[in-house]
Amino acid sequence: MARLAERTYLYAGFDRARSLAEFRILGRLRALDLPVPEAVAAIAWKYRLFWYRAAILVKRIPGAVTFSDSTRLGDELLWEQLGQVIRRFHDNGLDHVDLNCDNILVTDSQIYLIDFDRCRLVPEKDNEADAAWKQRNLERLHRSVGKRCLDIPPGQRESLWQRLLQAYERQP
Repeated sequence: MARLAERTYLYAGFDRARSLAEFRILGRLRALDLPVPEAVAAIAWKYRLFWYRAAILVKRIPGAVTFSDSTRLGDELLWEQLGQVIRRFHDNGLDHVDLNCDNILVTDSQIYLIDFDRCRLVPEKDNEADAAWKQRNLERLHRSVGKRCLDIPPGQRESLWQRLLQAYERQP
């Protein structure tokens, strides 16, 4: 099965359509063997004078739930795995501008990132030189954890966050 996401946006040309950009970036990320869903199709069409509608069709990931809905949310290993996954994406240049608990899917065996329509791949030459975007991604996720992982007491939540950061830093 697949999931269709459709939205309306301000028109700035079809070459800048968000669904098509997400389709392209998903293909590149899959080619890098990163854990992302498979994009099936994307479309954009003009709607009224200044708007366009866009849709992308992606294959569902069987058994996946959002990070904050995972039954393993209190498991240190899950947070360490997430730190490693984020580091893999960062090492491959992905600037995920909306990295939050709802854009991380968890299955019994893997963690996936989703929702790449506003994301960009940082050129390799700039990836090492500019770490600010990586820090912004992590700060965005940290804010989301504070809002979405309320079933975990604040002290434990911060301890788990530190495990994520340690795993992120350890990743070769």
